[in-house]
Amino acid sequence: MRIALFITCLTDTFYPRTGVAVVRVLEHLGHHIEFPQAQTCCGQPMYNNGFTAEARTLALQLARVFEPFDTVVTASGSCAAMVREHSLHLFDPGTLEHSRLAALAAKTYEFSELLRDVLQIELSTLSPSLSETVTYHYACHLRSLGIKSQHEQLLGDIDGLEYRPLENKEQCCGFGGTFAVKYPTISGQMVDDKVQAIRKTGASTVISSDAGCTMNISGACRRAGHEVRFKSLPELLAESLGLMRDGDPA
Repeated sequence: MRIALFITCLTDTFYPRTGVAVVRVLEHLGHHIEFPQAQTCCGQPMYNNGFTAEARTLALQLARVFEPFDTVVTASGSCAAMVREHSLHLFDPGTLEHSRLAALAAKTYEFSELLRDVLQIELSTLSPSLSETVTYHYACHLRSLGIKSQHEQLLGDIDGLEYRPLENKEQCCGFGGTFAVKYPTISGQMVDDKVQAIRKTGASTVISSDAGCTMNISGACRRAGHEVRFKSLPELLAESLGLMRDGDPA
């Protein structure tokens, strides 16, 4: 099975450690991961703001780039949702373009979904261990894909990890791409609620599987003076398996 990593814009620019972790975990499981250099943005910002022509161009570029692969994995729920759901609205059903995007959608998976539902990995058999107290932010786009329990199941497989659920854990963080720019007051109130929920858990680390959510919530925590670490699920799993190294991206 040929597996390609779809890194996404925010992960590539701000959280490259997540991309490294995805590759390390999957290679540890015996899979070779390829990274096609010609991949681009999925087109979500353009799609959300009415720039349909630009979104179509980017969506088709992704379809071309990933066509040779059997499976595409990404650590972003938001971008996975764009590829799996929204891109299919860019062209009419029955067109060649729609067929190409549908083929990409059918083989694209968010990281936890690939581990649990496709590869059917029982993480506990690998003896992961990490002494840390964590809470977890449920990204809205993950829920739209039906990904709800996979992350908690993976967290529960890590020996020594204490998981403390967030109050109102399915509440949006208020980012929503350009929503935070268009409606800053509402967005600010929503993320403030999220910060307070994080405080209440007493967790030292917040796990998030969407780079946009991570940027929004971590920034709000800093402004509120609440010191807490942020990690993606791939980072946490890679650390629990001893796969991260000195010199890896911060």
